[in-house]
Amino acid sequence: MKLKLLSVLVAASAATNAFAADADQKTWEVTSELGAIITSGNTETTTLKGGIKVQHNLEHWNNEYKLDGIYKEDEVEDANGDKNKQRTNEKYSISAQGNYKLNEDHSHLFIYGSHVSDYFGAYRSESVISAGYGLRLLNEKTMWLSAEVGPGYKYFEYPDDSSEIDDNGNSLAGEFEGEVIALGKLDYNWQISESARFTQLVAVEYGDTNTKTRSETALLAKINGSLQMKVAFNVTNNSDVADDKESTDTETSFTLVYSF
Repeated sequence: MKLKLLSVLVAASAATNAFAADADQKTWEVTSELGAIITSGNTETTTLKGGIKVQHNLEHWNNEYKLDGIYKEDEVEDANGDKNKQRTNEKYSISAQGNYKLNEDHSHLFIYGSHVSDYFGAYRSESVISAGYGLRLLNEKTMWLSAEVGPGYKYFEYPDDSSEIDDNGNSLAGEFEGEVIALGKLDYNWQISESARFTQLVAVEYGDTNTKTRSETALLAKINGSLQMKVAFNVTNNSDVADDKESTDTETSFTLVYSF
């Protein structure tokens, strides 16, 4: 049952060709990403990672939908010396963004919504809705840089084992809070060659309770016309976390990306 949600994600990723339109029209652009690492012997580890990104390009709108998941299980030795498999990471996220094209070249208004379920993160769940303005700052033949900024609202849940307390000394474990936030994002792409592409994404959610910064640095190498190998390094930092939580989480992944 632990793998049920991620299995659905993997199955959906394998079936994304149902959404693809004619390649020349490019009304629909679908990218599915899959990766798995399974080791056995002295150490047993299972890591599964999957994702789907769908872009819908219309005359006045560019819409993007994302679904991602990661699951990790490690063999852990308890105080008695017995080895048991334990879930050590499980996270799922879904998001949607609509970009309304303005008359000005490469500028848009956007509305964005997301939800993250994280069993081992600083917060058990986070939901964000925002709107704002986006502009392409650099637009060269082989590289481009876009920026987005706007206000938003975040509603989040503290983990059940959180040691955080409110101003009155009451435990915040399992409690929900909400706050107005400011969002900013920079998205850089560099087409190094016909077969290699570098990407850098940095996103910040600034609020009174917490400032969350996300970064993904990735290199994609084309294997054939539609299949690529992706190496990515992800960093997530929360400025305010419980004493028993790390403020920074990192993830290095190797996945196969299929685009059509």
